Amino acid sequence: MKFLDVLLGRTKPARPDLDVLFAIPAAAVELEAALGLKPTGAGAVCFRTGEGEAAGRAEADALALSRVDSPADVTVGRDSYGYTWVTFRRPDADLSGLVTDLHAVNTTLVDAGFGSGLLCTVIGFAGTESTESTESTESTDGAQVGLVYLFKRGTVYPFVPVGDERRDTALELEIRARLSGELPVESDLGRWFPLWAAPPLTPSG
Repeated sequence: MKFLDVLLGRTKPARPDLDVLFAIPAAAVELEAALGLKPTGAGAVCFRTGEGEAAGRAEADALALSRVDSPADVTVGRDSYGYTWVTFRRPDADLSGLVTDLHAVNTTLVDAGFGSGLLCTVIGFAGTESTESTESTESTDGAQVGLVYLFKRGTVYPFVPVGDERRDTALELEIRARLSGELPVESDLGRWFPLWAAPPLTPSG
């Protein structure tokens, strides 16, 4: 940190702990046992690099990396807000492999100097018909759930869209309770942003 920054009380933002992503597979065991939620094999990194040659190069590098040693189907697209989504869909639904893919893209973008443009990482889960082995009081059959990692906060939160830009807040809060102690859950509910167009939560991304 520069002397002027210290003098003026400015601090550089801490580098988020991307290793939080590697804790998600273990937390997913609890989600399946308690709520019948299973990983779909879909996940995406969302970022914004702006325009120009450097931005295009960052996107190209992220895409090139994502296609190395991964069986996932990988697509890159932009949403209506100008954010780029690098989306992975693994036919084997291997959550550990998916997390490795997503971590690699995040790390590549940070190392290339685009960390300030990283927004979030979303990992998809789907509800299955409740069985006697689940502890949930309500069925999650058919639910689409996104576990969202906020890059700048280093925290996660659940997002459960139910159509017509509505969300199942009751299930989101139940998921939060199940993840407590497993992952650093975002405590500020105002930061549980709805990601209606997140590719892992749509059929074709």
